Amino acid sequence: MVRPREFDRDEALDCATRVFWAKGYAATSTEDLLAAMKIGRQSLYNAFGDKRKLYLEALERYQRTSNSGHLERLDSSASSLGGIEALLFGLIAEDDSERALGCMGVSAVGEFGSADPELVILRNKAGHALFKRLADRIREGQECGEIDPAIDAREAAAFLQMTMQGIQLGARAGRDAKSLRALANFVINRFRPR
Repeated sequence: MVRPREFDRDEALDCATRVFWAKGYAATSTEDLLAAMKIGRQSLYNAFGDKRKLYLEALERYQRTSNSGHLERLDSSASSLGGIEALLFGLIAEDDSERALGCMGVSAVGEFGSADPELVILRNKAGHALFKRLADRIREGQECGEIDPAIDAREAAAFLQMTMQGIQLGARAGRDAKSLRALANFVINRFRPR
């Protein structure tokens, strides 16, 4: 007879995500995970499989949650530029320790590049909806005269996604909130009509 699980799986996954987010995949040991999740080794294996499966689940959940927040901020203003500003500024945590974590997804790119097909699929899945909505918001801004009509919406959407990664990488590298906000403002101002 299988013993009933004696821990909250979602809570344990949140704890594991935080460890992977802070340390990356390779630097996170099984012992780090067990300590953070407050579970035994067999419970980890029974509930999540191995370390890699746990990482994939944590990363997928992280990306789904963060992407949902990105889309909410992007749509939070009737103004396209206001939505883009909310999106970029929303990446910049005021708390130094929170900001220093950067983005788990960007960290995964830094750690694995494109060498891991499963991670590439996860990244593409998360990025596609945001790319599409960014391009739509840019076109909306062009239609109302708020964004330079000479800008190619798809290229600009890709540029904004790269800017997001740059902000998050800068945060991970220790840049302060003020300098990251200045970068975001610089980018937003480039979208205005000339």
